[in-house]
Amino acid sequence: MDEATRATATGIAVALGCGLLIGLERERRKRARRGVRAAAGIRTFTVVAIAGALAQALAQPLLVALGAAAVVVLVAIAYRASRQAALAGGGEDDAGLTTELALVVTYLLGVLALPQPGLAAAVAVVVAMLLAARDRLHRFATQLLSEAELHDALLLAALALVLLPLLPGEPVPALAGLAPRALLWLVLLILLLQAAGHVALRLFGARAGLALAGFFSGFVSSTATIASLGARARAQPAHAAACRAGAVFSGAATWVQAMLMLLALAPSAARAFVPAAALGLAATLVAGAWHVRRARAREQAGRAASSALPRSGGPLRPREAAIVAALLTGVSLAVAWAQQAFGALGLMALTALAALADAHAPVAALAALAGAGQLDAATVRDGALLAIACNTLTRSVVAFVSGGRGYGAAVALSLWPALLLAALPAAFFR
Repeated sequence: MDEATRATATGIAVALGCGLLIGLERERRKRARRGVRAAAGIRTFTVVAIAGALAQALAQPLLVALGAAAVVVLVAIAYRASRQAALAGGGEDDAGLTTELALVVTYLLGVLALPQPGLAAAVAVVVAMLLAARDRLHRFATQLLSEAELHDALLLAALALVLLPLLPGEPVPALAGLAPRALLWLVLLILLLQAAGHVALRLFGARAGLALAGFFSGFVSSTATIASLGARARAQPAHAAACRAGAVFSGAATWVQAMLMLLALAPSAARAFVPAAALGLAATLVAGAWHVRRARAREQAGRAASSALPRSGGPLRPREAAIVAALLTGVSLAVAWAQQAFGALGLMALTALAALADAHAPVAALAALAGAGQLDAATVRDGALLAIACNTLTRSVVAFVSGGRGYGAAVALSLWPALLLAALPAAFFR
């Protein structure tokens, strides 16, 4: 058997498998629809897939097109018959088009199986999974997914698939070397992390709600998260331990986001920051886990977390993400000006000043300068640690003011040791 014959045989075998896989699922669905004769079952789907493969094997494009037209005509006839049978049997007026459309897709998979058997097999598996998940998908769309969640999902898709490709990817001098596309990537990153936090809350329920909410809210603003949870801890002392856990986990988000920003804007500088970020993140997570254990020992975690879950219109907060992006741009311009006017000393001074309000923007500004070749990796690492240190000072003060001495001490004694541990690699490996 020569190579061409072997390839043809492989393609026909893959087409056979595609037809059997999709047809098997449709056959089971057909048996479940009592009183209504379905359009096609396992044999029809298998024959249609093989027909597509044979038409492609004959290398006659007109024959492939005629085969597709014939399948479409037969599908239309079958749909009309199914609809009339459903009406005659007192069923729903809409008989559905899923089986008919799946039959057309199966023919196309048979055609695809010869030139690209691997792709055809993968698509067949995905189609079969979609068909088998009918009830779960319907329940998700009609019962689990709220109107606000659907709106936020569409917004996220529009930003990622429509706006992002349209923005220029080259650095813009007016934005201190930041590329508009990279800037939108950071906004999308924040929104995706917000969405991930919402999904985690839905999946894991209220038991770990405060810890998860604190962690994912920290990607927007750890300082604001600590202030919000501190106010809750003061107003609801029974939930204080869980609030401390969420506040500490928001500090873990700071290390993760700083690392992600450096990876997105300056990968070479990110490598120098990895040891510090890993140590800081690990220490913060350990402290947060300890507070979670204390929270579970002192209160009913499920009830406490359920009262703390966000009840806003949707999971995404685009206004906060836009504010972060605007702050990032402004700080980038200021840091670039300070670096040009006053050198390294001015750069670090302005970084520390900006980090008192937010650690994310100065870190991103340093990464942008490193990506443009204006800063070395060690300077970016030291500047990022300085920014997180100054912001940790702000977060500690906010914790004492918002939540009182107990809450403030718990947050400060969790964040500062993690920072000191993260600074060790920078101190010993210059």
